[in-house]
Amino acid sequence: MLKGLIGKKIGMTQIFDGDGVAIPVTVIEAGPCYVTQVRVPERDGYSSIQLGFVEVKPKRLTGGQLGHLKRNNLPPLRILREFRVKNPEVSEGDKVTVEVFVVGENVDVVGTSKGKGFQGGVKRYHFRGGPKTHGQSDRQRAPGSRSSGTTPGRVYKGARGPGHMGDDRVTAQGLKVVLVDAERNLIAVKGSVPGAKGGLVLIKEARKQ
Repeated sequence: MLKGLIGKKIGMTQIFDGDGVAIPVTVIEAGPCYVTQVRVPERDGYSSIQLGFVEVKPKRLTGGQLGHLKRNNLPPLRILREFRVKNPEVSEGDKVTVEVFVVGENVDVVGTSKGKGFQGGVKRYHFRGGPKTHGQSDRQRAPGSRSSGTTPGRVYKGARGPGHMGDDRVTAQGLKVVLVDAERNLIAVKGSVPGAKGGLVLIKEARKQ
């Protein structure tokens, strides 16, 4: 069965449970999404469902995109994403809402982390930096030695150091669903999810149950 939705991160707040305990939550506007394509192993080599999200004016899409959606009489949808499922129990053209999730279950949320540009090793990888005394004047946030001289005489590929930080695909795993509001297409999960407010997120059934 399909347990996946495309959504937009609204932001963080807190809600109180029956015992008055404050729970930090992230609110996501999820769906409604439309099933734009169903892939089956016999034809495509694997099983998945493609969902569409965010209705736009037809002129915002290419002719190929519009033709793909018109096969099932769907409105122009700007965002298309695939979800791998073993036995899809939906048909092309179906509408999917937040009601596929229930309060108490765990989900994985995939998003794009905030881009932070070029950053040093201390901020990017939590390097300790140099000594704060003993005469040093400019080594406090320096990464230190990068490699050894004669052998290998170079820096190994993949060595941690300063560079571009953020703007990566990140998955927050095992977040508990604490609120499902079908009328307003809202779902709230306990804890934080990757990305900035207004960022695109994918909500999936948790892989680690």
